[in-house]
Amino acid sequence: MKAKNLDDSNGMQVQDWESVTAVLDRDIDQAPGSGGPSRHTTWLTTINADGTPHVTAIGAVWVDSTYWFQTGDATLKGKNVARDPRCAVSVSANEFDLVIDGTAQKITDPTTVKRIAAVWAEGGWPCEVDESGTGLTAPFNAPATGPAPWYVYRVTPRSAVSVSTVEPGGTTRWTF
Repeated sequence: MKAKNLDDSNGMQVQDWESVTAVLDRDIDQAPGSGGPSRHTTWLTTINADGTPHVTAIGAVWVDSTYWFQTGDATLKGKNVARDPRCAVSVSANEFDLVIDGTAQKITDPTTVKRIAAVWAEGGWPCEVDESGTGLTAPFNAPATGPAPWYVYRVTPRSAVSVSTVEPGGTTRWTF
């Protein structure tokens, strides 16, 4: 991993990636109704067929040092990542604003799908793995995800940029 200070003209220091992931590891809550300063929306940006960006809120989870999301094949984000897996995930935590650029990969390994489904279930979304072992079902989901089954995607990071919102400040880009 390579880190670059994007704010050295103001005497800011390079941020430590481990301090960023420690915040993400502490389970930033996205559960419906949780509200307040510890509730954060994660945003996914994909590339439309005409090259324009498509940005949408997602119920992502941070597991194994990367973001995971789910969607149906017929959704715009599902179609976009099937055609072009390049994407970005962004979130604002109390300590920083973070954007991770990477690629989305549909996960079909039943063991991995089951493990990530359990993380969502522990967080309050009562999803279960379907009979195929590769899709998810649940009593509810965001309306834009279409009907079940929904599929799990892993975002493999290429780079990340963090803008610190607390002292001592700073803006850092990491290349993985």
